[in-house]
Amino acid sequence: MFVPVTSQTGKKLMPTHANKAGMLIKKGLATPYWSNGIFSIRLNYATEGEYTQDIAVGVDPGSKKEGFTVKSEAHTYLNVQADAHKGVGKKVAKRHELRRGRRSRKCPNRKQRKNRGANKERIPAGTRARWDWKLRILDWLSKLYPVTHVCVEDIKARTIEHAKKWNQSFSPLEIGKQWFYTEVEKRWQLLTLQGWETREIRDRLGLKKSSKKLSETFSAHCVDSWCLAHHTVGGVSIPENTDIFCIAPIPIKRRCLHREQEAKGRQRNRYGGTVLGNGLVKNTLIKHVKYGFTRLVGVNAKGLFSIYTLEGKRLTTSAKRNDFRVLTRLNFNYRSGHSSPS
Repeated sequence: MFVPVTSQTGKKLMPTHANKAGMLIKKGLATPYWSNGIFSIRLNYATEGEYTQDIAVGVDPGSKKEGFTVKSEAHTYLNVQADAHKGVGKKVAKRHELRRGRRSRKCPNRKQRKNRGANKERIPAGTRARWDWKLRILDWLSKLYPVTHVCVEDIKARTIEHAKKWNQSFSPLEIGKQWFYTEVEKRWQLLTLQGWETREIRDRLGLKKSSKKLSETFSAHCVDSWCLAHHTVGGVSIPENTDIFCIAPIPIKRRCLHREQEAKGRQRNRYGGTVLGNGLVKNTLIKHVKYGFTRLVGVNAKGLFSIYTLEGKRLTTSAKRNDFRVLTRLNFNYRSGHSSPS
């Protein structure tokens, strides 16, 4: 296992072995910290040279699951399997429906205005959320490792001859992909491979891909992302690290004007938001005296807090403020996956 290292000046250095990281912490030469479930260290002394090697991130996009692999020529540092970001398009459509309904009854609403996005090239909200989620993961990985290259398996939208409606429905995918490539090129060196090229690399190396796409194993999606990273930086033909780290977007309930269902007295109560008061926000990593590392989700009228496991299972709805210590805010849910034989 390798531990990400940050210099005293904030520069990302090459990861080190866990034993060496423990020795540096014990001697007071490094300070440990957590970055969304990844244990890292920050050096407390000045370093010279700060030499780094090329590190590539292989990205295997998918409709439900996606794979990311951080690899150098010598080692595989991290395999991440992420749940795809979906459901935003339905939320936008629901918001449009509720807004139209409010205009026909006495309640707070804004006046209808012109469509400012008409005749302009834009990315639909659902498509933008999917590609922005990938970019957020790459930004997070670049805060842990000195990433230099990003290799993405290119997605090609299937078109049908003389089918105008069918072909138009794929335009957001192509627009979103090009936006993602443009943003990646601003930060790292971008490489793209076709799906059949990834398969050829996998077959040449003797690696097998699982047919169970939703399973949390290395052979489901990370095997392809590993092949993409291997194609970029080279190295041994057998992955020495097949452990995966699973993450998922946090289902945040954005601030609503009010609930859809009326309460007693035909009152529509407010709903959503991320601020809990007393300087606390939802989806904060805490350490509870009884449950250990958990996630803060909500607070009730009595001032008692709801806490959940990192996997999303509710533990209690009556936690007191004095029973837990606030650590850091989470950018996504995370959990450990399973390794598979290489």
